[in-house]
Amino acid sequence: MIFFIMKSIRFMRIAIVLISIVTVYNDNGQAQNALRYLKNQNYIVQLGMYDLFTAGQADVVMFGNSLTYNANWSEILNRKNIANRGIASDITAGYLHRLGYVYKLRPKICFIEGGVNDLFSNDSVKNIMHNFISIVDSLRSHDIVPVIQSTLFVAAKYPRAKEKNKQIRTLDELLADFASKHAIEYLDINLLVSHNGFLRSDLTYDGIHLNARGYALWAPEVERVLVKHKL
Repeated sequence: MIFFIMKSIRFMRIAIVLISIVTVYNDNGQAQNALRYLKNQNYIVQLGMYDLFTAGQADVVMFGNSLTYNANWSEILNRKNIANRGIASDITAGYLHRLGYVYKLRPKICFIEGGVNDLFSNDSVKNIMHNFISIVDSLRSHDIVPVIQSTLFVAAKYPRAKEKNKQIRTLDELLADFASKHAIEYLDINLLVSHNGFLRSDLTYDGIHLNARGYALWAPEVERVLVKHKL
């Protein structure tokens, strides 16, 4: 009898441990998912580069993923006071954890672009919006003017384009609404580079990244905002 009682107790303990493991996984699943940015080698490399950069201050920071990173904004806009803080393949959770590199530059204004990598990693629009709001609130707390830019559509030829562009449209509508309600500048770049809900094929070389013609349409919108803010 004692043997069976002890055996039952042991099984109960094992069951409790298994339940605890499942509970921890469920509770931390979202956090673990958000930490995907640490698996991006571009992220690790660029943070190391940021530590090497000697620029003490920049009035303007371009903040985003490869769409931001791929452009030499200083050359395009003929300005010397712009710092590019885009990282290829980055997600908005990664943005949140590297905001210190933005604050280090003491900028007056920060242009934010992102979300497409999150969506293609199957993150939810809700989580992306939460990250955007946190980024904006944090920038404002440091007296930096945030400018939200639309998440760009992908071209029709890109995998899962129809599905993901539907999510991008939802995200952009939420971003535009949030910006309107909180007196934040919002740049709808999709109005310039898309057609019928898809990135124009003549403005991309792979279905998701812009070519020079695409940046030629985007850059004047950035310049317009800078002029508006007397920068």
